[in-house]
Amino acid sequence: MRSGMNEVIQIDKFVEIIYKVIDQKTGKFLTGIEFPLGYVHGRNDVLAPHVLKQLEGKSKGDIIEVALDSDSLFGPRDESLVFTDRIENVPEEYREVGMTITTENEKGEVRNFIVTRMDDETLTVDGNNPLCGRDVMFKLEVLSVRDATETEIQAGGAVTDDVDIDDSLKRPI
Repeated sequence: MRSGMNEVIQIDKFVEIIYKVIDQKTGKFLTGIEFPLGYVHGRNDVLAPHVLKQLEGKSKGDIIEVALDSDSLFGPRDESLVFTDRIENVPEEYREVGMTITTENEKGEVRNFIVTRMDDETLTVDGNNPLCGRDVMFKLEVLSVRDATETEIQAGGAVTDDVDIDDSLKRPI
């Protein structure tokens, strides 16, 4: 068995990464995760397939950059999903740029709208994914690679044994 320093990402390896999404035109940080994202390679499609493919063969400490085609991932930008309304028609708790408003249509389909602009009279929301229409770069750092346990392989990710169940739930009624 190889030491943890030489483990490479391949099928059935437990991998922890962090990532940032950067706008390629402006270099601006758009989103990311700072806490480790753990998954079992080949068992969980936690990231886009071409990103997972780029991670194969990498090991702890490796940093990769992968360009993303936002239109193929999220579809093209749809301007019919951008709405502006008078601010008095919007509940006060949603009057903040960056706020997410979750809606559901009559078919039960859920869509998130993000408040993108606001002034004294109007508020604008956008139902497009924030990455739509942008050229973005995924910058990923591999934090760890190890053999996944059988339980992790079945679950596709981390499994904790120390489930915290309140004692009162264990007692018969």
